Amino acid sequence: MIEYRNVRVALLGAGSVGSQVARLLLEHGDELASRAGAGLELVGIAVRDLGAPRDVDLPKELFTTDAQSLILGADIVVELIGGIEPARTLVLQALQSGADVVTGNKALLATHGPELFAAAEQVGAQLYYEAAVAGAIPIIRPLHDSLAGDRIERIMGIVNGTTNFILDLMDREGSTFEAALATATELGYAEADPTADVEGYDAAQKAAILASLAFHTSVPLAAVHREGITAVTIEQVRAARKAGYVVKILATAERLTDESGVEGVSARVYPALVPESHPLASVHGAKNAVFVEAEAAGDLMFYGAGAGGVETASAVLGDLVSAARRHVIGGPGIAESTQSALPVFPIGTVRTRYQITLHVADAPGVLSTVAGVLAKHGVSVETVEQTAATDPGDGTAGTANLVIGTHLARESDLAATVVALRNEDVVVEITSVLRVVGA
Repeated sequence: MIEYRNVRVALLGAGSVGSQVARLLLEHGDELASRAGAGLELVGIAVRDLGAPRDVDLPKELFTTDAQSLILGADIVVELIGGIEPARTLVLQALQSGADVVTGNKALLATHGPELFAAAEQVGAQLYYEAAVAGAIPIIRPLHDSLAGDRIERIMGIVNGTTNFILDLMDREGSTFEAALATATELGYAEADPTADVEGYDAAQKAAILASLAFHTSVPLAAVHREGITAVTIEQVRAARKAGYVVKILATAERLTDESGVEGVSARVYPALVPESHPLASVHGAKNAVFVEAEAAGDLMFYGAGAGGVETASAVLGDLVSAARRHVIGGPGIAESTQSALPVFPIGTVRTRYQITLHVADAPGVLSTVAGVLAKHGVSVETVEQTAATDPGDGTAGTANLVIGTHLARESDLAATVVALRNEDVVVEITSVLRVVGA
């Protein structure tokens, strides 16, 4: 029997993910040791409340409230507390002590990533974060290693299971947003306060991480354009399906060149129309998927569970094995590459397509008026669909619905077009504005 040296592992946090990490470490220690080339010794679990109920029955002697002392006795620290503080302070302490850190903390990385990576590089430590984006799906390591020799052009991801579950329920069962959210809450997919999910904050954090990694550029969270799904209606979802689209909220990171020839990047989150033929359109329930477009490798899609205690623990343990292997081999950690230092462009620079649904007066010249507004802003019409006019029966003019699909245009011009249309007398109401992607 092979004897391995031990690597001491400190675990911070014993929630749904942390408790599963601890359980799997204890149950499969021998198997993990054979893969890592070192024994993974769980030396302690730091928690705020020793008496709090746990999802898993774990040895009580492992628990402590003294996180700092636990860190100082560890070779690898696994941070699964979540949030900014005290996670930031503890991770910095771990890195400064020379320990490698494994984290699934998307909020911390999106907000303080450059500071943490700099601290790791200064002492030759390594920061691993596969679990921070898309749960069990391996996407960080493929971008960091497998595609390091390629040029990533665009990433589009369904990276929040709660919002995908809600939109999928609206699409497949005809639920309203409110009813779908209630179901998601009842099933445990949505938190009691779902704001971070439904308003796109969670997805924006992940978009910042993916963009920074894919384009070797620091992309701050504040530079990520964010829109949630609370304004998406069942009427929009039905109309989308009728037109051959599915409504999905996407985190998009893209390499762009502006009108002056300067190359930069864009990171954004918003609901959009995805053609039924696109692979992302068939991602159902609370699943996640990340679609990568690379210059040499072409199109790649990574699909799987985006959340869940044991599923996310899989990603954490993968990083833990990698960290242990590094301790066996020796040498400094690999610094995070941000050498490209590309500018982050605002949303107005992006070229996209809009589908605009208008409630208009049923009168001569309406179509030409609308087309004139679009032309004035440099936006050309690709498709037009008009429903039958309604007659109120009181002698006044009726109304009709007009659905306009645009050609590719600059986001700022499209947004200005929508504002101008709202000010036209012939436009009663703009009932829907959605971007079209992947067509």
